[in-house]
Amino acid sequence: MKKILVADDEMSIRLLYSEELKEEGYDVITASNGKEALEIVSREPLDLVILDIKMPEMSGIEVLRQIKEKYPDLPVLLSSAYSEYKQDFGTWASEEYLVKSSDLEDLKAAVRRHLKN
Repeated sequence: MKKILVADDEMSIRLLYSEELKEEGYDVITASNGKEALEIVSREPLDLVILDIKMPEMSGIEVLRQIKEKYPDLPVLLSSAYSEYKQDFGTWASEEYLVKSSDLEDLKAAVRRHLKN
């Protein structure tokens, strides 16, 4: 079973993503901030990470940078309510940039694309 980390400071988003992805057959771990996400990445074998950009303590962009330095092959999807971050050079290291929506089909399709092997 593929293991996914969902890192978002909003509990409702963590719950929604977790439930939807579990229904798709994935094992899901959640983190409420960037620091916690990095701790999980360092100790858990993961297949994919979904990161919010605006989080306390450490932004998703900073977490992305640190993940890619240590685990360059680990796919990371950025998920944000703000489309303007898409132009930020720091987001370009992610596999995909998704704007949050109540319709999770784009998110689930992106996860399937990056976990297809």
